Amino acid sequence: MTENGITARDDGVFAVSGQVTFQTVPQFSGQTEKWLHSGNGRVTIDMQAVTLVDSAGLALMIEWLQLARTANREIGFTNIPGQMRDLIRVNGLEQVFQLD
Repeated sequence: MTENGITARDDGVFAVSGQVTFQTVPQFSGQTEKWLHSGNGRVTIDMQAVTLVDSAGLALMIEWLQLARTANREIGFTNIPGQMRDLIRVNGLEQVFQLD
């Protein structure tokens, strides 16, 4: 089982792992400081190790976009899981998350 969390990598990428759901979003929110105030350049959130998502996970991603904007940080998401891509499309947010 993959542990839920955010891990900083040397290349300025922050890897999200585990389940990003209604039950775990508070845990991820508590780890936002790891990347939000870690520097002043672009932040990349790698979601390759995410195993399960729901609408609360999408709400968290939107919150991260807003927090990054407030902190004058550019943010991008990579390796967005198919389940999350479906939620993004259903909610008409393809341009917000720059999905192809």
